[in-house]
Amino acid sequence: MWQSVGLTVLVIVATLICALLFMLFGWYVVWQLFLSKFKFLRELVGDAGTPQAESQPSEPKSERTAGVPTRNRPRSARQRVTFTESAS
Repeated sequence: MWQSVGLTVLVIVATLICALLFMLFGWYVVWQLFLSKFKFLRELVGDAGTPQAESQPSEPKSERTAGVPTRNRPRSARQRVTFTESAS
């Protein structure tokens, strides 16, 4: 009788350990492939030294977007004709 109780406890403990290891492995894979790319989640976990954070350029946001004109994009011929017709 005590052997069957001991075996049952052993099976339950082994099952819980396997489930915990599976969850930890899954978290590690998902972290490496997807979640570590979000700065907010890295700050929550306390992982500030990831390679993604160190490899990003350290220039301010205003300097990165200064070279890209957003308002002065070239217009197609149709847009220019429509614009000149509506102006007259």
